[in-house]
Amino acid sequence: MGPHPAVAAIRLAVRRVLHDILNEHSRTSDAPAPGSPRATSYGTSPVPPPTALSVTSATTFATVVYDPTSSAATAPAAAREPSYEPSGAPAQQPPHTPSYERSPSPLVLVACSGGADSMALASALAFEAPKLGIRAGGITVDHGLQPGSDLRAEEVVLRMRELGLDPVESIAVTVGREGGPEAAARDARYAALDAASARHDALAVLLGHTRDDQAETVLLGLARGSGIRSLSGMAAVSGADGRYRRPFLHIDRQTARKACMVQALPVWDDPHNSDPAYTRSRLRQEGLPALEKALGKGVVEALARTAQLSRDDADALDAWARQAEAAVRDSAGLLECAKLYALPPAVRRRILRRAAIEAGAPAGALFARHIEEVDRLITGWRGQGAINLPGKVVAQRQGGRLVIRQG
Repeated sequence: MGPHPAVAAIRLAVRRVLHDILNEHSRTSDAPAPGSPRATSYGTSPVPPPTALSVTSATTFATVVYDPTSSAATAPAAAREPSYEPSGAPAQQPPHTPSYERSPSPLVLVACSGGADSMALASALAFEAPKLGIRAGGITVDHGLQPGSDLRAEEVVLRMRELGLDPVESIAVTVGREGGPEAAARDARYAALDAASARHDALAVLLGHTRDDQAETVLLGLARGSGIRSLSGMAAVSGADGRYRRPFLHIDRQTARKACMVQALPVWDDPHNSDPAYTRSRLRQEGLPALEKALGKGVVEALARTAQLSRDDADALDAWARQAEAAVRDSAGLLECAKLYALPPAVRRRILRRAAIEAGAPAGALFARHIEEVDRLITGWRGQGAINLPGKVVAQRQGGRLVIRQG
């Protein structure tokens, strides 16, 4: 019997992302000579595996013929899908990826809080990574916002080790206050993950955001009156060099929880997720259920679909703005107001935002209202004075030019 449908869904999602990571890694690595021991093929793209395998790992890492659309790769028996007993208890996980003698295989990390979404992701990574010759590790971040958070982080580390992840570590961070508690915790978490990724030389960090998280993000952006970029939600690939990957954006939260249940994976439900002091928690517990009651089922799926459509539009407009920017600057590099005026507002405002950020305005503190005020220097010019922007940046019109600089 094959895996439970929920388990199969999360594994397929992770398998596809790992395949993408390997393909990208192979394009940035030196291609091996045809017929060399390193010329193992994954699908249609050559991916260089380790140059030397230990004797104990040679069977597990025999050549895999990879098909991202299939439910299982053609692999040695030790690396195939486990069978499930009628009770739903999983068979023993495949052997953990051993260390290589000389050249280590590529490493992918999972950010794991111990919740259902990230535990499901960690289990799928631990199962799929060895079949593709990838090392799988895990990071948990201790925000220190709750009593006993350090003990909780130690438990998560132990669970990741039991799954076979290596390396694993817990990172304690200090959460500031800028931007509110949720934003400050997010900033501290990503800073820790960035540092861990660099320290371990990881190709990518997997995040367990689900379709439900995406829907919540879109609604939060809508409530703030943000532009189309905010409505596009979270990207499947983000961060420096595409570091962060979100395999579960098309999978609902219940599927991830079900996958944990049938695999007997213990999960931790963060009390902050149901604390009405947090905006996202109120939206999750009250807002979305109210929308579904009023509009019917399918609201989450529709919002996630809106995010993807908005992202496609935003990407196209960003590309247009980058191409147009050179044409609206004079020989000294200053923005010419007449040429800016001739552009569509969506393109013009993107150029203005980029210019403000380049001058030192923090992107997270630069809101639509700031850009609208700068835009009026072009479209509603009546001799008004300079516009003060976050980061002590000033925008003013001088002689038909728009000057944005540190004040």
